[in-house]
Amino acid sequence: MRLKVDVIVTTGPTSTGAAKEATVTIPIVFTQHGDPVGTGVVASLARPGGNITGLSTLFPELGGKRLELLKEIAPKLSRVAVLGTSTITTHARFLKDHEPAAGALGVKLEFLDVLDPKDIEAGFRAASKERADAVLVLTSAILISQRKQIADLAVKSRLPAIYGQPQYVEDGGLLSYAPSYTDLFQRAATYVDKILKGAKPADLPVEQPTKFEFIINLKAAKQIGVTIPPAVLARADRVIR
Repeated sequence: MRLKVDVIVTTGPTSTGAAKEATVTIPIVFTQHGDPVGTGVVASLARPGGNITGLSTLFPELGGKRLELLKEIAPKLSRVAVLGTSTITTHARFLKDHEPAAGALGVKLEFLDVLDPKDIEAGFRAASKERADAVLVLTSAILISQRKQIADLAVKSRLPAIYGQPQYVEDGGLLSYAPSYTDLFQRAATYVDKILKGAKPADLPVEQPTKFEFIINLKAAKQIGVTIPPAVLARADRVIR
């Protein structure tokens, strides 16, 4: 604000929320937000209103898709531990938002709160205690910063896990299904260009992802003792062997 910048570009909900609190005049472009309407960041996708617009990551819809993928590789799946951070609004609402999808798959969800890196090991112990069959890891700064530890603990616990960012799989995790973040950032640049040329954020609709990436790590699958069905393997955009 003191620098009197022309545009603020943010990443996830935390930085977007902070920017929204700081200014109602400087245009804000978010590069990724799970549920901008549900969290009150914008009035609607078509007409954002105010000084904010950007790219949505379809958080509720993607959560259901990730549960489906877990069910495909583990047909007997009945309990899924969800690793998230309750201070993030979309995480706090995850169980409620995904109850229909989980119910349709015959899966029960258990939310395990990670507010600090030290909570991660405790979360996996709780998952084992609750006899979880798999783990779904949500996207937060705390979790992504500890992705190697999380991927290692999932393998050690022999729990199939799916993630919302490809870095987890690159660091030894099993599966990731997510929008192409590279594409989202590139598209965010077009918003900045339009705003610098005079467009108002209120008039620029929030766009949804058009490109998705499904990545499988076969080395992790072998360590966990999971066989990836050929039909699932064929849909992968990238396979790490």
